[in-house]
This record gives sequence, structure tokens and C-alpha cells, in this order.
Amino acid sequence: MPDEVLQQRLERILLGGKRRYTRLQVAEKAGVPPERTQKLWRALGFATAADDEVVFTDADVEAVRITDRLVAAGLLDPELETSVARAVGLHLSRLAEWQADLLWSLINENPRLATDERRIGRLVAQVLPELERVQNFVWRRHLVAYAGRGLTPSDEDLESRTEVVGFVDMVGYTRMTRRIDESELSAVLDRFEELAADVIAEHHGRIVKMIGDEVLFVCDSPVDAAEIALTLTERTTEDSELPAVRAGMASGRVLNRFGDVYGSVVNLASRLTSIARPGSVLVDKALARELADETAYELRSRRAVAVRGYHRVRPSALRRARDNGRGRDGSHVQSSQQLAADLLGLPRPGNGRR
Repeated sequence: MPDEVLQQRLERILLGGKRRYTRLQVAEKAGVPPERTQKLWRALGFATAADDEVVFTDADVEAVRITDRLVAAGLLDPELETSVARAVGLHLSRLAEWQADLLWSLINENPRLATDERRIGRLVAQVLPELERVQNFVWRRHLVAYAGRGLTPSDEDLESRTEVVGFVDMVGYTRMTRRIDESELSAVLDRFEELAADVIAEHHGRIVKMIGDEVLFVCDSPVDAAEIALTLTERTTEDSELPAVRAGMASGRVLNRFGDVYGSVVNLASRLTSIARPGSVLVDKALARELADETAYELRSRRAVAVRGYHRVRPSALRRARDNGRGRDGSHVQSSQQLAADLLGLPRPGNGRR
């Protein structure tokens, strides 16, 4: 770990200047009430500073001024100011922690660099602008994608809309953590995250978050969502270095808030995942109806079960279509047309009823 002198040098580089102001001085220079600056600081995820503690820089003053201008211009709702700060702080703190760990791993693996404080300072000063450029580029590209989505004509508002929510988790993860070391566990998680990111991006989905052994994603298209879940289960089955996965998906109105998703549809998708067998994909009744006419898939209705929060759930197992209409175990698999008839209370096709 860095000593005190090196820590101070790195702070000046990373903060863009020396610590010069107390919290009250920042509020005065920015022309913003002290109570408001304290709420924003805490929402960003930082410990509250004492009134006489000199911890802030000129950049902090400017950041408060910018936020105040955004509110004054009507671009940021005053009631959402703290929530936005909390969301930004949460996401960026995780990114910063990973980047700091990466930096110190690089330094510790280079003995000559680890003992030369000036070289460490120069390295950080050189790398920081490059990181900022990359992060700015990625942010702008994602902004373009989501701005385009927001401009697409729709009767739904942007915060609450109909989407497919899916969970995919590794089976036996807890047992696995007890029998492998940290480096092996890290390799498994990296491999799973890489695979999930590739497949979800390929099929126009969005990763909401990775939760250790589980990925939560959303998708506008039922077919894209089906491809994500099925492809992930297939590729993990083929990969000898990854445990099997299981998936659960549900479709309906979802509340999107600061990059996360909420609502009964999210809860239902999670519950379906918990009862799915290894290598299988379970979907709720709404998603089964949306996929019923897709000839690329087969849906087999499962018996109704009770799960936490739901007295009676009747899921369907989603599979790729097979020519012979039979599963690997030889059991009969309902066609999508048959399932659609069952779900809608109509006569099954081909049974001679009119």
C-alpha cells in the first residue's frame, strides 16, 4: 500500500488539485445552501465531513455549481437531485474500486515501479486522462443507444414500460465456492460474465446487473430474450469450465429507475429461476403467449406451483423446436400452437374439434 507522501501525491493528481476548502466554504463559494451540499455529498457515497475539515477542492466547488445550474435550467428535477447523485455514486464507486485494484496489482507486479514513488505518480498522471477518454466514449455510445430508444414513438413512458426480464444463474455456485480457491473462482466468474455480456449484447438486451453467480437482463423483444436465455444455457453446457445454468423470464410492465428495474415482473422472473432445473429455461404465462406463434421454439406447460409471493404460478419450459416433437427424455413436448390454444382456452389444433 502507498505511504503517506505517495498518497498525498496521488490525491493531488486524482482530485485535480489540493484540498483547500471546508464543506461550508464550498457551499458559500458555489452559492448553494450548506444543507443541500451535505445531502449531495452523502448521496454520492462519501462520509460526512466535519464543518472545519479541509477536504474539498476547486473541482468540488465547480461540480456543485454545475448541478445547481442544471436544476435552475429545469434539466434536473430538484426532487430527483439526491436520487441521481446516489445512482451516480453507486455505479462509479464500483468502477473506481475495480480500477484502483487493477492499478495496484500492476504496480505490485513490477518491483522497480513499486519502489519508485515518482514513477508511480507519472504513471497515474499518464493513465488517468486515457481512462477518462475511454469512459467518456463508452458513456456517449450508450447514451446514443438509449436516446434513440427514447425517441422511438411509443404510448409508454420511459420509466415504466413493457419489457422481458430475465435471470440466469449458475447452478451449485455455493457448493463450488467451498471447493475451489479464490483464483479459480475469479476465473469462473470472469468467464461467465464475459459470456453473458457477449450473448446479451449480441441479441440487443441490456445487463441490469451481475450479482455474483447471476445476471439480470432486460429485453424489448420476446424473441431476443428467448435467444439470450437459450444460448446462455447451451454455451455453458458446452463449456467444461463452467457449471450449468438455469434461467427464468417474465414479461410485463417494469419500472426502470436509475439503471435498475423493479416490479412484480422482476420478482416473478426471479422466482421462476429458483425452480428451474439445471440447463432449463422457464417463462411465465405472458411471455409464453408472446412466443406461442414462433416456430423456432417449443413450450411445454409445467404444473402449477407455489413460490414465495405467488400462490399459484403455471410456468412453461422453453426449448428450441425439434422435428420429432419429443424431448431428450422421450417425453412429448407441446407445440407452440397447442400451448397458445391452452393458454387462451381455445380448441387445440388438429384435434378435429370445430
